[in-house]
Amino acid sequence: MLLSISKSFTFLNSKCEHAHLMKRNPRKVTWTVLYRRKHKKGQEEEATKKRTRRTQKFQRAIVGASLTDILAKRNQRPEVRKAQREQAIRHHIHATDEGKNQKPKGKAFYIGLAFVELGSQKKRDRKHISSKYH
Repeated sequence: MLLSISKSFTFLNSKCEHAHLMKRNPRKVTWTVLYRRKHKKGQEEEATKKRTRRTQKFQRAIVGASLTDILAKRNQRPEVRKAQREQAIRHHIHATDEGKNQKPKGKAFYIGLAFVELGSQKKRDRKHISSKYH
């Protein structure tokens, strides 16, 4: 069979030719080789499934904490860890309360929750910021 775009096709029989002319998808026609390959028909189950390797979990030291420190902290009793956590939270709250009372040095103004220093920016940027927020 020869098409106008000069591609030639050779078919086994007229059944294949008619299926091609009707633009049937060979992957959906049950008797074709492509269908049988796609749906794994006629393959013998000789090859067993490849075994996948499971990843092993292990602990490693990180910067600032050796492995013994990490394991010691993990094996602490929950009450001790809870007390340490509460103490750290109290210390953090106390430190931030002291920081809020301090005023920033130099020219600055308050936007939302943070002070913006004007001395570190160029003059044209200062005009833009001050007009935007005042």
